[in-house]
Amino acid sequence: MEEQMLKQLQELLDERACEAVLMRYGRTLDWLDQTGQEQCFWPDAEIDYGFFKGSGEEWVPVVMAVEAASERRWHICTGVTVQVQGTNAKSECYGLTVAAAKDDTGVLVDTVFGGRYLDELEKRDGEWRISRRTYIADWTQSFPNGLEALSASGLDLNFLKILQPGHEAYRPLDGTA
Repeated sequence: MEEQMLKQLQELLDERACEAVLMRYGRTLDWLDQTGQEQCFWPDAEIDYGFFKGSGEEWVPVVMAVEAASERRWHICTGVTVQVQGTNAKSECYGLTVAAAKDDTGVLVDTVFGGRYLDELEKRDGEWRISRRTYIADWTQSFPNGLEALSASGLDLNFLKILQPGHEAYRPLDGTA
């Protein structure tokens, strides 16, 4: 009985560690944390976003350049499902991404992407990272950014422009990102 409980506990811990990798992926993109982003993927991971097919090591500089082109970005993973089998796991989750960037006329535009991540993760030397990822785009929509209009109307909210790594508001939370 105790052996079965320990096995179930380890599986729960591994599932949680895999979920943490998926959450770290979005957070490190939002804050332009390249080191944290590198810790989401094994260097030899197989990555397929359609416009990019290559290794994890090749992917990180590409995605960081894409993200740095926006003034603000916001990533969320939801509906996360993880199935652990020993030192391997499969996961699927939905992803929502918003990027705020100026268009050709200088107007700040939000572009929302909805899709899903089909991932495989591996645990190597006690650490979980993504070993294979396929991104499937489901939809996208663009519209003018409304934050500046809110401020102009008198509802002054806190908002950030994250234009480079090392923003003063960024707080390491788990020792890796």
